[in-house]
Amino acid sequence: MNQLTAAGGMPITMTSREIAELCDKRHDNVMADCRKLADFYAETYSPEKSGQFVKSSTYTDSTGRELPCFELNKQACLDLVTGYSLPHRHAVNKRWQELEAQQAPALPATYLDALRAHLASEEKAAALAIEVQKKEQALVEAAPKVEFVERYVQASSGALGFRQVCKTLCLNEKWLAEFLELRQIMYRLGGKLTPYQQHIQAGRFEVKTGVSDGGYGYVQPKFTPKGVQWLAAEIAKHHAAKQMKALAA
Repeated sequence: MNQLTAAGGMPITMTSREIAELCDKRHDNVMADCRKLADFYAETYSPEKSGQFVKSSTYTDSTGRELPCFELNKQACLDLVTGYSLPHRHAVNKRWQELEAQQAPALPATYLDALRAHLASEEKAAALAIEVQKKEQALVEAAPKVEFVERYVQASSGALGFRQVCKTLCLNEKWLAEFLELRQIMYRLGGKLTPYQQHIQAGRFEVKTGVSDGGYGYVQPKFTPKGVQWLAAEIAKHHAAKQMKALAA
């Protein structure tokens, strides 16, 4: 069975009305021939396969009425018009060539068109290369900050409080607090920043609990060296993403 499909995956068909116009025949006569052809396919193959060759459909005429017609695939069209005259078979074959050409990618008509298409492709590739360079540059600019923190981690074994981290990373306290909350790294508990359990389990924080001289319980979270290094990397990625977004705008 010759079953052609369009770009969207739907089969390419020709209607009985179009065949009637191409072959200069009455539509009702073509419809009768289509029914005979469908019966032949049902006997030769199966009723299900017959529906793939010849499918019942409808169309709306100039008065708005919905009338019956058939949709035929390429094999059914060729089988149908084999009994028609040579000019009629030629007209249907020519129409099929047009339908198939509509699904094929358009080729450049001239050398100049081909050159323009090539240049457009080269420009697109160049623009992509520039975009990659910009992204790489944004990461390069963020790298020194990460390297500084790595050196700090190698030289330090103690945990740091929130303000100490701000000083070490040269960050505004308000900005860092918002960053930690938005990224769900820490949350407010009684007005104090407290790390989420998954970050404690990951070894990024150590939490000291106790009772103050006044008899009140307290929780004192601190960033471990591992946590400071991880946080610096997250902030670097955040700034790199902002720079890439600004460059792409």
